[in-house]
Parts: sequence; structure tokens; C-alpha cells
Amino acid sequence: MDNYPIAQVFAEIADLLEIKGENLFKIRAYRTAADTIKAWADPVARMDDTQLLDLPGIGKDLAKKIRELAETGTCRFHQDLLLEFPPTILDLLRLQGVGPKTVALLYSALNIRSVEELVEAAKAGRLRELKGMGPKKEALILKAVEEREKDRGRHLLSDTTAIAAELVAYLREHAPAAEFTPVGSLRRGCETCGDIDILATIDPALAPSGVEGSLMDRFVAFPRVERILGAGDTKSSVRIVGGYQADLRLVPADSRGAAMQYFTGSKAHNVALRDRAIQHGFKLNEYGLFKVDDDSRVAGETEEGIYDALGMAWVPPELREHRGEIDAAIARTLPRLVSQADLRGDLHMHTTVTDGRDDLEDVAAAARRLGYGYIAITDHSKALAMSNGLDETRALEHAARIRALNGRFGGLTLLAGIECDILADGTLDLADDCLAQLDIVIASVHSHYSQGEAQTTERILKALECPWVDVLGHPMSRRLLQREPLQVNFDRIVSAALAKGVALEINCQPDRLDLSDAFARSAHERGARIVISTDAHSTLALGNMRWGVQVARRAWLTPDAVLNTRSLDDMRALLRRNRTSA
Repeated sequence: MDNYPIAQVFAEIADLLEIKGENLFKIRAYRTAADTIKAWADPVARMDDTQLLDLPGIGKDLAKKIRELAETGTCRFHQDLLLEFPPTILDLLRLQGVGPKTVALLYSALNIRSVEELVEAAKAGRLRELKGMGPKKEALILKAVEEREKDRGRHLLSDTTAIAAELVAYLREHAPAAEFTPVGSLRRGCETCGDIDILATIDPALAPSGVEGSLMDRFVAFPRVERILGAGDTKSSVRIVGGYQADLRLVPADSRGAAMQYFTGSKAHNVALRDRAIQHGFKLNEYGLFKVDDDSRVAGETEEGIYDALGMAWVPPELREHRGEIDAAIARTLPRLVSQADLRGDLHMHTTVTDGRDDLEDVAAAARRLGYGYIAITDHSKALAMSNGLDETRALEHAARIRALNGRFGGLTLLAGIECDILADGTLDLADDCLAQLDIVIASVHSHYSQGEAQTTERILKALECPWVDVLGHPMSRRLLQREPLQVNFDRIVSAALAKGVALEINCQPDRLDLSDAFARSAHERGARIVISTDAHSTLALGNMRWGVQVARRAWLTPDAVLNTRSLDDMRALLRRNRTSA
């Protein structure tokens, strides 16, 4: 049993315990374990008890359950919880605005066990019979169901990447002579993905005859396969546990580049590229680039060869959305996109002082191992009571502890910051004289998401008036596949950020990726500063930087556009508080 299904079981246990109203710390323990296992590189099922207990957040009871899952494929505690509720009840938790307490109320009062039953009850007006419900809540629930249907079959980029990597590793183990490349929306780095598309090429010189059929047999025998949708000599499709459809295509070596280009997409990019091919007397398809007059091959073995034959620079997959990349490739003016190696620091993370899972010293040591020159510790402010948020006194005491660690971790500088809540009326959660004494302040919305566009916009604009706000954190407050972005006038927010020197964040949490690529590009083109930060709540989550970088690349961002690609001194000089004092 690999890590993903074990993590999924622990996450479901946490959900079911929440519905039951169990102890918060017990729930958090299972969520922490799920996150740890999901992110861990080595298979936890192969670890002994000593190795399991060395994992962050794994105690004896959780280690025992991991061993049980590894040995039997099931967990008795999980099964017992499932017997207490219909399995479809977990689907209710995936709806925006429907939390565990609401699910428990719906189940106990109206015996609602599924999304379908919830829709029926909402349309019939039965939810209004419940305390705290009303027409507005009914409308919000129906909207959440509509949004869920829109996203059905989509998966987070991070989850899809993990499943695809596992599948490719399995195939490589059984077909070492083949070369495998994930394509489609996954290769373009889209924030959510549908199918997993994988291209395979076999070098005839390295592979025995008949290996093609053997490869397809191996593919459909992948241990996570739930159902075989189709099996052939050059293409097979399967459904994988978790609702993923995966397709494997076998292409000739001399068509590999053409197939990569074609199946990577996007459709709009491909149409524009084919139009250019026609203008030059060629035809382009998944097999190659050919002259129209005699069908002779011009290119196809590599992507670079195809773009070059069309008089273009090679276009990075992240830019292939028909948003100006064709003209830029023809003019040879494509930007040098930011990469993870360009980043010198991380400006948003949490510790055990609030709701993080690792203490200050462990976070600093992990950041140092990543080669960062600086990090900002930005625990929550007091409005997030469930996260043990900091009041003014605790915030300044925490800042002193952070600064006292400087010099202990090589060349790493720790900045004392805060993630300060933007309250419903736009005021900030902590007093100005406290915020002024910190090194960096991130202002974020964590509540009252249903305010209208005008009210939410004014709320954020008011918060940006504070001279000590340096960064607007996860500006649209969205949760991918869970919660829609805030309704705001984004142009006005960007204008205010520009006028006051506030940077906008690309938050790297896999289910946020907020700002989106479209909003980040729009803000950048107007001159706004961008930061790419993990918002990590554990040392493992510091590795999520890759997802924010992917968003930045899709937004056409160069290293100069990102604040935390700069040296410590240069970065600090551009923070709003230091520009103001200058």
C-alpha cells in the first residue's frame, strides 16, 4: 500500500471525527498525519515502528494504524467510523460553506446523507426548519453544489502530479527501455487537472520485439487501477482510485516531439500553431510537421525542431494558452521565466506558536537546508482564536524570540512578522504600534467571505491604508475545488497596492494558488510587486514553493517581478514600511 491511500484514510478519519464533534486535538492529529504521509517521499508502509515514530506528528497509536493498513489494507477504527455514517456523507464536507457541524445537524435533524438529498431538501425549503438556516443559506448551498458539479473530474495540480509520478515510476521499473512524459494540463502546470495523459516512446535498439504489448499489459495492471476503460497496442485507458482517468499512448521515436507538442496543448495554442504551419506550406499533427506538396517530413522528433521550423522560439509549456506566446515566440521576445532556483527566501510561514506543526528552530533549520538566505515567520493574529492567534503582547514577545535566533543558522536571517487578519469592517486585528515594530506584515482575509463585491473591496482597501501592511496575503481567499474567490474589484485593489507599495502574494498552498496566473499576470503588467510564499504550516510544506512558482511561470513572471528573488537588503528596501520611512 503506497502513501496516498493511507493518507486518504487518515484524512477521512479526521472528517468523520469532526462530524461527530470529537476532540479538536484528536482531529488535528489525524490531519497532521495525513499531510505528513502524503508529502513523505519514502513509502511509510515499508517502515518499521522506529522509523514511523521518527516521522513528524506520528505517535504510537498512529504508527500502529499505519502498520495495520500496510498489512491488511484496512483500518478497523476507520471502518467503525464509516459504519456510524453513510459513506456519502463525506461528500457534503466538500461543499463550500458546509462544515462538520452543519453536516452533523443535517444528518441528525433531516437524515440528509448525500449531496443529492441536500439539494432536494434545499429546493423544497426544508433547510429553513433548522436553527441557523434560512433562504440565504439555502441559496448558498445550491450555489456550492453547482460549483461542485462544474469542477467534477478535476483534481489539484499537486495531487495529480503525485499520482502521475507514481504511475510513471511504476512503468519505468517494468519498462526501462521506454521513455515516459506526462503531457496535457499537467505539463502546462494548470492549477487543476482532468485526465492524466502519458506519452511513451520505446527505442527499438534497446527493447525486444513485442515489448509494446507488454508495456500496455503493465499499465492496466497498475495496482491503483479500479477499472480498465480500454486496452490496445498503442493506447490504453484506466480509472485509478481517487477518480483519476489515466491514458497511456505509445508513439514512434521520430514522432515524439510532435506528440508532446500536440498532447500538451492547449487546444487554442495548437490551433494557432497549425494555422502558422499552413501559412508556411506545412501541415502539423501529432505525427510530425510535413510539407503539404510532397508529404515529406520536416520535423517531429523534438518539440524544439517543430517550433524552429516554423520560425519560432520554443515555447515553455506553461505559456501555451494562446495569450500572446505565439507572437512573442515569432519575435523571439519570450521572457526568461522565474524558476525555483531564483528564490532567495520565503516570506510567509507558521510555527507551533499558533497553528503550525513544527517549532521555530525546526522551521529555521529546514529553511537553511533549502539554501534560503532569509525567511519571515508570520504566525496568525488573535482573530483566529482556534489557531491560538497572537495578541499584541504575544506578537512582540514572539518577535523577540525570532530575532534572537539570528546567527544560529549559518547565513539564514529570520524576519519577525505576522499574518494579521483583515476584520469584517476592514480594520486590522492588531494595533498599529505593534505592527510598526515588526519586520514584515502580511494582511489577509480569513472570514466573512460572503460579503458583496463593493463591501469586500472597500474592506481590503481600508486595510491597505495601514502604513505597516507590506503584503496582501492570498488576495482572493479562494480554495480550489472548495471555495470560490472573493467578489472584489481587483483593478481597484491593484491600484491601491501600487500607490502604497504593497506587494501581492502568490500563495503556494496547493489548494490556494492565490493569486491565480491570470490575476498575477494582470497585476504584474500594471507594475505590482509579487511575492511567492508557501504559507507553510510545517517543514514539509516548505516544499510547496514549486506550486507557486508554476503559477508565476504561467503568469509570465520574470525573476525581477518577484520580490523574494532579491538579496535580503534589496528585498527589505522594497518593503512598503521601508519605502515609506525612506
